[in-house]
Amino acid sequence: MFRSDRIKILGSGVFARNDRRKNLYQLSSPQYPLFDLSLGSTDLPPPEEAISAIRESLGDLSSSGYCLQSGTLPFREAATSWVERRFGISVDVDKEVLFLVGSQEGTAHLPMSIMNSGDTGLILDPSYPSHRGGMLLAEARIETLKLLAEKQWRPDFSAFTNSQWDQMKMMILGFPHNPTAQVGKQCWLEEAIAIGLRHQVVVAHDNPYVDLALEGEAPVLLRCEGWRECGVEFFSLSKAWCLGGFRLGFAIGAAPIISALRELKGVVDFNQSLALQQGAIAALNATPNWPEKMLDIYRERRDKTLEAFRCLGWEIPSPSMALYLWLPIPDWANEYGLDDEMIAAEILRETGIALTPGSGFGVGGSGWLRLALVKPAVKLEQAISRLAPWWNKHA
Repeated sequence: MFRSDRIKILGSGVFARNDRRKNLYQLSSPQYPLFDLSLGSTDLPPPEEAISAIRESLGDLSSSGYCLQSGTLPFREAATSWVERRFGISVDVDKEVLFLVGSQEGTAHLPMSIMNSGDTGLILDPSYPSHRGGMLLAEARIETLKLLAEKQWRPDFSAFTNSQWDQMKMMILGFPHNPTAQVGKQCWLEEAIAIGLRHQVVVAHDNPYVDLALEGEAPVLLRCEGWRECGVEFFSLSKAWCLGGFRLGFAIGAAPIISALRELKGVVDFNQSLALQQGAIAALNATPNWPEKMLDIYRERRDKTLEAFRCLGWEIPSPSMALYLWLPIPDWANEYGLDDEMIAAEILRETGIALTPGSGFGVGGSGWLRLALVKPAVKLEQAISRLAPWWNKHA
């Protein structure tokens, strides 16, 4: 009675389901304390320069007031400077940059700002939940481009005909890729932009992990010729600067796309506090190399956790980006009739370790689990050893 059809279509969401499971586990007088590896919320600290800037700005009364578009100019200038230093690309601070309450806000709102009900949009499968969620809220017709392990997770754009591309309004990509933890390649975005220009399709690229490639270099849409005609890229300070809870992100893209997103944003929300924006400015300006300090830490966590899984007998593909492992469910799971959601629930119930079911990222994630490397390496090794009785019981 009090729930719209949109909410019914959206469903509960994998993180909400996991949150309920974790809460029930903690209320059950468990044998083990909860060991939460289900969220990409890092245990590593943000730059002190960012925290100091926030702290110093909180005493300014303007920080407790509403912030409209004009008030975000200092942040947009910092983002513009960062993009020029990082990628060698100049952007228009007024027309091509938009401050966001985290990049997730941008990817969820973008479809509603440029698509009409019934328009066709393309998302990767698996993909981050806000990509599908934004399309559903826009009442779009969703096509999926399945990423397959046997094809090294490469998107096969030839899966669609020219006439199908002519019917599409937008595609949302994201490399380095969450949840498969693969960096991806620049040529994939080049191909996407070429399609966008040829068929008038908006190409959106969700890029919060751009500075967290462990192998190779992360692809960047802004390096593609033609992004000013049909592209928009989303960046975040949540992962690389460890500021996830502060919800700080921005979009850079073609002026008409940024204008549409800004117009929608002007109706549905305001911006983050000026104090938080000062923290983001300090992070971008004073600590642009902060993400590099974390790469060796994540590399050690990846390698030691993979080795612990191998000793257990669970073979896991090595990720090329930081923060996650993408675990295929064991071969014996089918014998017990267990899918990824059931396995995640059973692991939590019997060991206290919380993982994310891969099917929460789309049908293409079925049969996988996502593990976030958000604890010290020694604790991750201890957690995997905790899995041994459960594993041996089944295997």
